[in-house]
Amino acid sequence: MNPSRDVSRLVEIMSALRTPVTGCPWDLEQTFRSITPYTIEEVYEVVDAIERNDMENLREELGDLLLQVIYHAQMAQEEEAFDFGDVVETVTTKMIRRHPHVFGGEEARNAGMAKGAWERIKALEKQERAQRRQDMGLEPASENSSLLDDVPAATEPMLEGLKLQQKASKVGFDWNNPHSVLAKIREELEEVESEILDGSPASLEDEIGDVLFAAINLARHLDIDPGNALRRCNRKFRTRFAHIEQTVGDHNETLQSADLDLMEKLWVEAKSAPQK
Repeated sequence: MNPSRDVSRLVEIMSALRTPVTGCPWDLEQTFRSITPYTIEEVYEVVDAIERNDMENLREELGDLLLQVIYHAQMAQEEEAFDFGDVVETVTTKMIRRHPHVFGGEEARNAGMAKGAWERIKALEKQERAQRRQDMGLEPASENSSLLDDVPAATEPMLEGLKLQQKASKVGFDWNNPHSVLAKIREELEEVESEILDGSPASLEDEIGDVLFAAINLARHLDIDPGNALRRCNRKFRTRFAHIEQTVGDHNETLQSADLDLMEKLWVEAKSAPQK
């Protein structure tokens, strides 16, 4: 089998990998659940390539992510639930419907995207999904649906917190300004301090969660993406710690033998160095 620019070849390859007896033993053992961590990992590798502006690596990582989509679709086809073509049809239908100002008639294109149209379209899609589930004999949507139900519980925790806050904010459940959020963070830190002295591990975990949630809230109020902010912080930590690793030998020490005072001194040096 030869490589190809046609996505159908990738579908064929995945089908061959999952074919009993002649396929790959490892691929045949996988399930939706076992593959999920790899799917998440590929998303982060795409983000990393984008952050580094590495287009060559981005091309490769996007391919790996596409493979994950096809992998899940292949397993769904084996269960006679849907196939890759259904996935493509669903998303193309969604994109055309959500952009009537681009794909609609001349009147719709001239009118542009009307205020509130996006939410109305998504609400209609939600109704149709519920109807499809009912037609398939699946459990219907809860009658007591919440405004927050659109935020999947399996979302990466920081993004989940941000989306929950954004949803609640739409109905006025929100702080008025960043200073109010700062006051909340101070309050939560005091509760953490109290739990460190007298609390249980479970209650301390709760309070740390409250601090993180409040920090995400502050970032949102300042129009800063908390995920990007943390990634920037992580990159700074990598760079500064690498400086410690590279220079500790100049003091006739190793990472294992150097004391905290020396490492702190090298850390300060790294902070004052020009940012690359």
